Amino acid sequence: MCGNECINANAKYCGECIQAGAKCGWCKDPGFLKQGETVSTRCDEMESLIKRGCDKGMIENPRGEQRTLKNKAVTHRRKGADKLKPEDITQIQPQKLSLTLRSGEPQSFDLKFKRAEDYPIDLYYLMDLSYSMKDDLENVKNLGTSLMLEMSKITSDFKIGFGSFVEKTVMPYISTTPAKLLNPCTGDQNCTSPFSYKNVLRLTSDGKKFNTLVGQQHISGNLDSPEGGFDAIMQVAVCGEQIGWRNVTRLLVFSTDAGFHFAGDGKLGGIVLPNDGKCHLENNVYTMSHYYDYPSIAHLVQKLSDNNIQTIFAVTEEFQPVYQLPDDIPVQEIATFILLSLGFWQSLSSEVILENSKLPEGLTIAYISRCKNGVVSEGENGRKCSNISIGDEVTFSISVTSKGCPKKGKSETIKIKPLGFTEEVEITLNFICECECHKDGVKNSPLCHFGNGTYECGACKCNEKRVGRQCECSSNDVATEDMDRTCRKDNGTDICSNNGDCVCGTCECKKRDNPEERYSGQYCECDNFNCDRSGNKLCGGHGRCECRVCVCDPMWTGSACDCSLDNSTCMASNKQICNGRGTCECGMCKCTDPKFQGPTCETCPTCPGVCIEHKECVQCRAFGTGEKKDKCEKDCSYFNLIKVKDRDKLPQPNDASYPLMHCKERDANDCWFYYTYAVNNNTEKEVHVVDTLDCPTGPDIIPIVAGVVAGIVLIGLALLLIWKLLMIIHDRREFAKFEKEKMNAKWDTGENPIYKSAVTTVVNPKYEGK
Repeated sequence: MCGNECINANAKYCGECIQAGAKCGWCKDPGFLKQGETVSTRCDEMESLIKRGCDKGMIENPRGEQRTLKNKAVTHRRKGADKLKPEDITQIQPQKLSLTLRSGEPQSFDLKFKRAEDYPIDLYYLMDLSYSMKDDLENVKNLGTSLMLEMSKITSDFKIGFGSFVEKTVMPYISTTPAKLLNPCTGDQNCTSPFSYKNVLRLTSDGKKFNTLVGQQHISGNLDSPEGGFDAIMQVAVCGEQIGWRNVTRLLVFSTDAGFHFAGDGKLGGIVLPNDGKCHLENNVYTMSHYYDYPSIAHLVQKLSDNNIQTIFAVTEEFQPVYQLPDDIPVQEIATFILLSLGFWQSLSSEVILENSKLPEGLTIAYISRCKNGVVSEGENGRKCSNISIGDEVTFSISVTSKGCPKKGKSETIKIKPLGFTEEVEITLNFICECECHKDGVKNSPLCHFGNGTYECGACKCNEKRVGRQCECSSNDVATEDMDRTCRKDNGTDICSNNGDCVCGTCECKKRDNPEERYSGQYCECDNFNCDRSGNKLCGGHGRCECRVCVCDPMWTGSACDCSLDNSTCMASNKQICNGRGTCECGMCKCTDPKFQGPTCETCPTCPGVCIEHKECVQCRAFGTGEKKDKCEKDCSYFNLIKVKDRDKLPQPNDASYPLMHCKERDANDCWFYYTYAVNNNTEKEVHVVDTLDCPTGPDIIPIVAGVVAGIVLIGLALLLIWKLLMIIHDRREFAKFEKEKMNAKWDTGENPIYKSAVTTVVNPKYEGK
């Protein structure tokens, strides 16, 4: 199922319900369940229960809580101030809490940690004296003598102890011949007898004594390369009284130049008993090395952690990788002999890591660290903070969550502490496993069919082998034919309408994957999800589905509750219903005048003046011109614009199912543009416009010039011809007049006395007249 966790839990009683999840509540109203609904439907999310009709006061939904029982502030002190006892120094706050946990509901609190200045330190120095350490012995001795000086710079309350180890005193780890037991070294070298572990010096503040004893150490010898150092570490960890550990910061420096034996290696010497993790020092010597095997790494980790001991491996560079055990040794550090300087010791405790004791099954803890410089980490990194100097304060947010009811509701105590520190936070856990109304339950109640169950939280919690809402049936009789007959509607063949199971003669309806969907009814014949829909919403989103019929909210009606009885949406701007030109039906106007459209019958696409009203907006949107081109987007976005190629593509009145108006308008350039305006069936204003303007064409210059020139020439020629014709007529009239006057004239024939002939006749004397 993909429903919520409350529905999926199929809870039979209130306690089981609240364990399903933090959001789950239980309706204890006795009359809450509808016919056919199972008892488990009382368990649901709070909002769903209220929506289904359960009063908020009848819902059981207990919440967890937390109380701080001890909250001593962290200590603020400086080196050189008045000394305090270790138990009076506080580095972690709070110290004791009580958490009441509800399943799935986390309880969170902040844990504060501050490294106290001048905090007491115990340091135990464990030295490998096997023969392989011969070359490094002087470095190791120098290291031991420098430890006292360096640590005194960090704290004024410092104690140091010293121990050494070689190997188990059995074959094949050492030679057991009498001579080799006295001097395991070869040649003329004088070595000390082999041993497993010696506590040479109990923790002391006497630095001179420590330096003397370290300087007096001599090499011993063994046969194999790995050493028995883990035996020594185990004894140092568990022999607190002999070592002298105080309840302060405990450091163990382990120096060697070889690997280590661990659990199972003892079989080579016939040792099969596992290490018992107990102290076996007699006269400061480990006496059971031949009896118990080496400890395992996990066993060693447990003992070091239980005793708050931080381990520092001071090894040669060659063996540093061997001791890289980041997840096994608590707060371990690895360094070569020459690197254990003041800076190393100061940085050793600069990382704070929180660890918790073993958790009960079903309990989880999440950490968020808030370290220096605003660094925030989660997950595994949320357990620790690095680069913490003395006096620095960091905070961890810790969230504790339970699942179900761990430990059957019994109180449990867990502890959280910084790794390697003795201080801790003690947390008492109490679990909410039952509802408050559980206390008022009536065992063997007559309400549960003659006492066959406990009546609690509004429902019967049936006794073993009893079923039914009132525990009225035995679990052995739930599937008989007689009982099935009462689960068939109208004596049909379908049991519980195929939507449920017949339990004890009563239909218990099936659950749906969707927790909001339910079957109900005596025969599970009803449901709340098969009603009419509108706008893809059940009952139009304005009602609820009951037995496949919509029950509409006030002011809504119709089979799908999609018809509004509110007339305010039909009110026109003139305060008339549908502008007085229609009727309001289901919150929408139905216009009775076919010329009018729109949600309130105020739009008339074919009325005079429509074209002029929309001219400027059509012009600016289609062509980017006109008076409104600068504010076109603001003023002219009220219609949908559709461009077409030519006038033939414009919609025609006969083609449209709604009225439209054809418009022809002229712009400032005397260009015509054509468009239609209409309000479509979806009450959307729609404009179709031809995307090209119809502008008058300009004159053709060449023909005009040619025509003008030709006209001038022709006119000139015509004028010359007329002038010539007039001159000819005029000359002919003058000549005719002259002829007429000539004929009418009378001339005198007498000689002029003064006339002399201009002709002179000369005769050639020699002319003979031939």
